[in-house]
Amino acid sequence: MRDEQQGTSKGPSDASMFGARTTSASGRLRAVGLGIVVIGGAVAVAIYASRGKAPATDAAGHNHGATATADAAQPVMLTAEQARRIGVTYATVERGMLNPEVRTVAQVTFDETRVRSVSLKFDGWIDRLYVDFTGREVQAGEPLVSTYAPMLLSAEEELVIAARLARDVAGTDAPAAANAQSLLRSARQRLLNWDVPSAEVDRVERTGEAQKSLMIRAPYSGVVVDKFVVQGQRVMAGDALFRLADLSVVWVEGEVFEQDLPSVRMGQSVDVELQALPGNVRQGRIVFLQPTVSSETRTVRVRVELDNQNRVLKPGMYATIRIRTTGRAQVLHVPRSAVLSTGRRDLVFVQRADGVLEPRDIVRGIATDDRVEVKSGLRMGEIVVASATFLVDAESNLGSMLGGMAGMPGMDIAAPAPKGDTAAPMDPAMDHSKMPGMVMPTSPPETKKGQKPAKPDTMPPMAGMKHNNG
Repeated sequence: MRDEQQGTSKGPSDASMFGARTTSASGRLRAVGLGIVVIGGAVAVAIYASRGKAPATDAAGHNHGATATADAAQPVMLTAEQARRIGVTYATVERGMLNPEVRTVAQVTFDETRVRSVSLKFDGWIDRLYVDFTGREVQAGEPLVSTYAPMLLSAEEELVIAARLARDVAGTDAPAAANAQSLLRSARQRLLNWDVPSAEVDRVERTGEAQKSLMIRAPYSGVVVDKFVVQGQRVMAGDALFRLADLSVVWVEGEVFEQDLPSVRMGQSVDVELQALPGNVRQGRIVFLQPTVSSETRTVRVRVELDNQNRVLKPGMYATIRIRTTGRAQVLHVPRSAVLSTGRRDLVFVQRADGVLEPRDIVRGIATDDRVEVKSGLRMGEIVVASATFLVDAESNLGSMLGGMAGMPGMDIAAPAPKGDTAAPMDPAMDHSKMPGMVMPTSPPETKKGQKPAKPDTMPPMAGMKHNNG
C-alpha cells in the first residue's frame, strides 16, 4: 500500500521534471538556430556588399580560360644588367647572298648496271668448284666451275660426226657437200647458243674428240657477291651459279626531303664524306633523282656516282652527301638564332630607338647553317635580338598574362605599399562589429608590473546558451 502511495506521489514530480527538460532542450535548439541564421545573414550581406564594389564589366569581359601565348607577345624593356644576366646579344639585319647547302645521310651500294649473274643454259652437274667462297675477286676468263652435261656431250658428238661427213664429201657431189656443210654449221651454232666458247667448238671440230666436262669461265671481272652452288650439285638450265659485281664504280644513295628539291638537279656537283675515311672528301655528280616522293618519309632518293678504281669504297659504308646550291642575289638575312618559330608564325624582337624590344612577325625564306633569309617584316640596318630569344619571348608573354589578369576581381597585382604607410580604411560593409551578437573583444589595456590584467569583454549571454565565464 505504501509502495502504491510512493508510486502515486512520484508520478507528478517525474512529469514535471521531464517537461522542464523538454522545454529547456527546445529553447536551446531555438537559440542555436537563431544564432546560425544571424551569422549566415551577416555573411551573405558581406559577400553582396563586396561584389557590388567590383565593376561588372571587368568580370564579364574577362576570359578565365585564356592563357598568354606567343601570339600575345608584348614589347619588353630590359635593363643592361637583365640583358647581360640572361645572355641577350644583338645583330644587325644584313643584305647579301646566301648559299644554302643540302645535306643527307647516304650509303655506298653497288652500281646495278655492273652486276651480272653467271648461269647455265643446259642441265648438268657441278664436277668441280674453283670459286668456293663469297667475296672473292675474279678476273675475266678465270675458271669458275667444271660441269658434266649429257646434252652438251651429245651436241659435241654431233659436231664431230658433221665435221667428219663434211670432210668425206668434200670435192664430190656438190649438193651432198652443201648439205654436209649445212649440218656442220648447225652443230656448231647449237653449241655456241649454249654459250660454249668458240675456242672449245673449234677444238672439238678440229680434233674430233668430245669432252665429258666443260669448263665454265668468268665472262667478266668482278667480286663474287653471291654463290648459289656447291660441288656435286645438280643444276637446271637457267639456275644462277654466281652473282658478280664490278666495284670500279659505286653508287652513293641518300634521301632528300621534298622541301629541298628546288635546290637539287641532275648533273649537280656534290661532295661526299665517308665515316670510314675522315677528312677524305670525294667529288661526284648526281646521276639519278627518283621521279616520285615516298608517302611514308616524304623524301626523294638521290644517287651519286663515284669512281672506285682503288677499291677503297665498300658497299654498305655510311656517307654524307653535301649538295652545293647557288643562292639568290642579295637578300636580307639575320642569324638563325634570332628567329623564333611558334608553329604558326616566325617572330623576331627588334630593338627600337628607346631600347624597347618589340616583337615583329616576318616571312622567312631559304636558310643556311647559321643565317635565315627574311622576305618581309624587317629593314636593312635594324637591330634584332640574336640570342636568348626564347627567354625574351617568355618575358614578353609573362607581361601579357599579368596585364590580362589585372582587371579580374581580387587580382590586384599592384606593388605592395612600403612599410610605415597607413593601411587603407576598411569597407563599412565588411565591419562585423555592428552585427547582432558579434561583440568584438578589445585589446587589453597596458598593466603595470605585477598587476593582474583586466578580464576582456565577453559576448553577452544568449537565451538558452550556457556560458562558462570562468
